[in-house]
Amino acid sequence: MPKHTENQPRKMSRRNRLVAGAAVAAVLAGAGAFGAVSASAAPAPSAAPAAAGSADTKNLTRTTHLTLAAATKAAQAAVDAAEKAGQKISVAVVDRNGNTLVQLRGDGAGPQSYESAAKKAYTAVSWNAPTSELVKRLDQAPTLKDIPGTLFLAGGAPVQSEGAPVAGIGVAGAPSGATDEQFAQAGAQALGK
Repeated sequence: MPKHTENQPRKMSRRNRLVAGAAVAAVLAGAGAFGAVSASAAPAPSAAPAAAGSADTKNLTRTTHLTLAAATKAAQAAVDAAEKAGQKISVAVVDRNGNTLVQLRGDGAGPQSYESAAKKAYTAVSWNAPTSELVKRLDQAPTLKDIPGTLFLAGGAPVQSEGAPVAGIGVAGAPSGATDEQFAQAGAQALGK
């Protein structure tokens, strides 16, 4: 090993360089989190996308979803129809996957109506049928009502595109499920305008 003098820098072993580098990185990362130190580096060169793990498009499917603007339009149309009829309702619009896009509680709507509207919308889109029709299926399959997140009461209407469900509209709070469903249908019909 060469002799070390005070004026010459001492060579560090690979292990020591790794330990020192890790310590510096930890200090910079910790300080950066508190804003004490700022570091910049040249951007990494962009790599070509890896072919491994890529799915061939023939193995994929596409679905159609309502826009937020369309869901809002449908929900407001349902509330407007209810107000015109002197009813106080809640309305929910869910996407094809049952995720809530828009939910409105009309002035004076009962506290139970909010959750009921969402469940009716989910039920309608899940079976691509009005919930009033689904209620009739309970005679043959009473355990349908046990599926989490569903509500087998009239008041839910599916929204379709080319026969496939793209959303569900649920309304709750009117004196009858049939009236709720009329308001849900008004919301669905507003999308055709």
